[in-house]
Amino acid sequence: MNLFPAIDLVDGKAVRLIRGDYHQMTVYSDDPVSVAKGFAACGAKYLHVVDLEGARDGNTPNLEVVKRLIRESGLAVEVGGGIRSMDTVKAYIDAGAFRVIIGTAAVTDPDFLDAALAAYGEKIAVGVDIKDGMVAIKGWQEVSRLDCFAFCEQLTKKGVDCVICTDISKDGLLSGTNLALYAELSTRFPIKITASGGVTTVEDVRLLAGMKLYGAILGKALYTGAIDLSEALPAAREENL
Repeated sequence: MNLFPAIDLVDGKAVRLIRGDYHQMTVYSDDPVSVAKGFAACGAKYLHVVDLEGARDGNTPNLEVVKRLIRESGLAVEVGGGIRSMDTVKAYIDAGAFRVIIGTAAVTDPDFLDAALAAYGEKIAVGVDIKDGMVAIKGWQEVSRLDCFAFCEQLTKKGVDCVICTDISKDGLLSGTNLALYAELSTRFPIKITASGGVTTVEDVRLLAGMKLYGAILGKALYTGAIDLSEALPAAREENL
């Protein structure tokens, strides 16, 4: 299983929210590039980046910071947040992102998702953010009428290569991840599943790796020291040996 340490961006800073609440934000660093280089020094190969302002507002206010992360971190960077046009997808791909994550627009503008998949194939992932079993959008500020499993079925039929599923109820709480959700997703859908939200301990990492998931995202647990990335990386790999 691949591990994706995460950097969430607001105003060019590395931050974390609790359950997606922009009023419950902690700033962890004014220098996200330095944070990313620290992940690389621990042995990470990938980086998960979300422009939280973009996710909420549908624009790309942190585009230049993301470009620096891609250029300077030494990591393969996947990026999401506010990606709702082909111009934005192209900007990130041209900057060197190895994967672009479409969230809200995958729900509200399926034709755009189809166009992105046709143009970039496996470089397009979809973020499925789940609240009470339904898909949330617009930086988790709204909940759609789409059942998460029905939506994943649609994405599978469209040929989406990778789905990043976040259980919002677990995000930022350091209370453990939703193992049952990811077990069901991995069983039901023949696509790459990345777990996100509440991955709190190295044991969480081992359990997710045992499900043969494609990946898991590490967020707040890294910033608080609950997980040591240098210990989590081999734990993610050992279940695949």
